[in-house]
Amino acid sequence: MKLVECVPNFSEGKRKEIVDEIVNAISYRQEIMVLDIEMDPNHNRSVITFVSPIEFAVEAAFRGIKRASELIDMDQHKGEHPRFGAADVVPFVPLFDTTMEECVELANRLGERVGNELKIPVYLYEHAAKIPERKELPNIRNENFQYEQLKEHIKEEKWKPDYGPQEVGKAGATIIGAREFLIAFNVNLNTNDLDVAKKIARSVREKSGGLKNVRALGFELKDKNQVQVSMNLINYKQTGIYKAFELVKLEAERRGVLISNSEIVGMIPLDALRRTTNFYLRLNNFKNDQILEYKLLRKGNLGNDKGINQFLDELSSPSPAPGGGAASALVGAVAASLSSMVANLTIGKKKYAEYEEEMKNIVKQANELKNRLLKLMEEDEKAFNEIMDALKLPKNTPEEERIRKEKIQESTKRASIVPMTTAKLCLDVMRLSKIVTEKGNKNAITDGACSAYFAYSAMKGAIMNVLINLKNIEDKNFVDNMKNEINILLKEGDEILKYVENKTLEVIS
Repeated sequence: MKLVECVPNFSEGKRKEIVDEIVNAISYRQEIMVLDIEMDPNHNRSVITFVSPIEFAVEAAFRGIKRASELIDMDQHKGEHPRFGAADVVPFVPLFDTTMEECVELANRLGERVGNELKIPVYLYEHAAKIPERKELPNIRNENFQYEQLKEHIKEEKWKPDYGPQEVGKAGATIIGAREFLIAFNVNLNTNDLDVAKKIARSVREKSGGLKNVRALGFELKDKNQVQVSMNLINYKQTGIYKAFELVKLEAERRGVLISNSEIVGMIPLDALRRTTNFYLRLNNFKNDQILEYKLLRKGNLGNDKGINQFLDELSSPSPAPGGGAASALVGAVAASLSSMVANLTIGKKKYAEYEEEMKNIVKQANELKNRLLKLMEEDEKAFNEIMDALKLPKNTPEEERIRKEKIQESTKRASIVPMTTAKLCLDVMRLSKIVTEKGNKNAITDGACSAYFAYSAMKGAIMNVLINLKNIEDKNFVDNMKNEINILLKEGDEILKYVENKTLEVIS
């Protein structure tokens, strides 16, 4: 699944209800992850960071722009930060194996839609720029040329938009682009002298001969009685946070001013913080892999749960793994979650007070079963791959053939044990579904029944995966024991399913 980050900036930083509506418009699908929302009342601006599968990114950004155009009137907007429109700047940033070229295509598709459907002028910047002079954002919109100036000059050839009409409505214009990761870094000074902040910003920014890949402006923070040097670091690997901070500090001290604090707006790569730590602690050859959480992520022990859409995409592919065993574990986890839901809907109800503690215990057990079943999704896939690896072992000599046969038998046994474990856990889920159907909130009794049906189906699916492996196992005792366990599981499962079905029909018929 290819992912892209989008960081739209909207000209509203005071009214949370407006920003919430824009966020809701963006997150129109569950696959879209809104990672961060930063509201700044002084700038009267919000920065929303979301990550989306590449196929939904344009629609998500379009919906956010559309809602902003309906809710924000630029004729009424006042703020410290330069701005062109309600949706001011909308950049796409490539993540992982997504390319910059793909982000440029997204920017053009979005720009065309915004121009044609919303009648908002669109200017393309950075890697998406069609006109070289528009590559850098400050060449389009800056503190001296904003919404008001654009309204006056848009009819000129120089300001003809890349998409949309050559006229400005109350939603203003939108700047859309594709760029590398940008860090928004602000340094607040213990003075209210705006001239000091502007002079320091001129010293820091690349355009005035300062640091490479740094853009900076000076702003007044009226509510704090301070001023701010606001910076965009457009390539943190060439100019890190620490370099920008140290130069601002040096320039401030030259003017008899101290730094109050600093802030990062939006998201930041871990590598950028590592570089800052290296500088201030003078660390020697410190690497990301020395950071515990980073190492765990790389090893796949933390945060490696697949999203449901990614899993289903893999399940539907020509690859034999993941397969029915992993799918059965997932369905079992869904069943456990349903039993937990019914128990939670029972807790706190006076009518069911006598079952309060029992329901709390069921919630705990159901969550444990859910987590174990989700883990078995991965284990099932690993077990299958172990068989495939064993089959690839050499068999050129009698010894190699003996070792290969042993490995095949070992891995096939494991490939039977994993779905058998899944089947047993699904029966445990059925036992919980029986209790919540019998004693739980009757308004949710069909959810308890669904839990039993799903768990039964998952149990039988897992058993099928056991049986297909048993026929390739030569250890007769192992095979007989597994088949006996299967018969026991099926007998109890059939009894619970019949009980739950009858109990449910009594209530709903």
